[in-house]
Amino acid sequence: MSLANSQTHYGAVTKSFHWVTAVLILILMPLGSIANGAPFETSEELARKAWLFSLHKTLGVTVFFFALLRIAWALTQPKPSPLHPERKLETFAADVAHWLLYGSLVLVPLSGWIHHAATTGFAPIWWPFGQSLPFVPKDEDLAHLSGDIHWIWTKVLLFSLLAHIGGALKHVFIDRDETLKRMWFGTIGKLELPKTEKSVAPASLAVIIFAATGLFIATSSTTATAESETVLQQVASDWVVQDGTIEITVTQFGSPVTGGFEEWTASINYDPATKTGTVETTIAIDSLTLGSVTGQAMGADFFDSAKFPTGTFAADIAEIDGQLTATGTLTVKGATVPISLPFTLDIEGQTARMSGSTSINRLDFGVGASMPDETNLKFGVDIAVELTAERQQEN
Repeated sequence: MSLANSQTHYGAVTKSFHWVTAVLILILMPLGSIANGAPFETSEELARKAWLFSLHKTLGVTVFFFALLRIAWALTQPKPSPLHPERKLETFAADVAHWLLYGSLVLVPLSGWIHHAATTGFAPIWWPFGQSLPFVPKDEDLAHLSGDIHWIWTKVLLFSLLAHIGGALKHVFIDRDETLKRMWFGTIGKLELPKTEKSVAPASLAVIIFAATGLFIATSSTTATAESETVLQQVASDWVVQDGTIEITVTQFGSPVTGGFEEWTASINYDPATKTGTVETTIAIDSLTLGSVTGQAMGADFFDSAKFPTGTFAADIAEIDGQLTATGTLTVKGATVPISLPFTLDIEGQTARMSGSTSINRLDFGVGASMPDETNLKFGVDIAVELTAERQQEN
């Protein structure tokens, strides 16, 4: 058997590319569906789900590079003439399906890889070249968009694959010709086929389909931001917060995952002259956005936001050994734990800028109790707070 294609036959290299790709696709598509539907309530379930996703992503990257090699080889080879050149519409449809398959084999794994690189909190890819991609930042908008595009292009892949398989079965059971046999290993009879001219129309139509579906997603996609259902009451404060962030960072599967709470209030009473005061902060737990694990974080084994919708930090402010520190308690998920938050403070006129950080142990609050070791999720949770506040003028 010749390695290269001819006008009438496919060569061994093309056949190998074809069947290896077919096997990978038939593994990847159900694997992705199984991984998406897998539960993750316990440490064992989370580890299993992460393993399934890691396998899916690793094989997906394999398909990406394999598809590039396949396309590069196809561009150097003559394409065997169709067995029924007189069936122009059928031949055109088959060519479009082929180009959709070629494009999908590159674009589907690439969009999934971009989604992975842009997301915080992921099951790692097992290839040794790292988890990031050049020019792909960690960005929730990009992660959401690339995830949507990955989903829709997977459907293009599925459609073109079914069309391709349906066409092959038609040639076997209805036409009873040599079309499928030409792509299988072995010998077939000598074929006499006229040389056909290549057309750019099928490839052009495939490009239009990919562009149209991608553009549709890009224009209709919205960022998946946390929408808090918890309504916080306004609080009286000597210093009124103008803007600020409360961020947490956890370490899952060896990688840091950072997110923040969108809804919170702070009642701050502080005297710059004595460097003393009090602070009480209430946080809407369900306003947390934590990368790809946001949904998991709201679950009963973690923050259990349905049962415990708010968390509170109440502390006294004083200077301890030259360091301003808020010393008090943090209440999360019904557990109240002592905590100290050292911070820096810069006051200019009536404007104060504060920045502080501390660390807690998630198990102290019963968060992730089903993960009593650090195999999947580290115990430590870093908290970072920054805010700008304006002092209320006395009447």
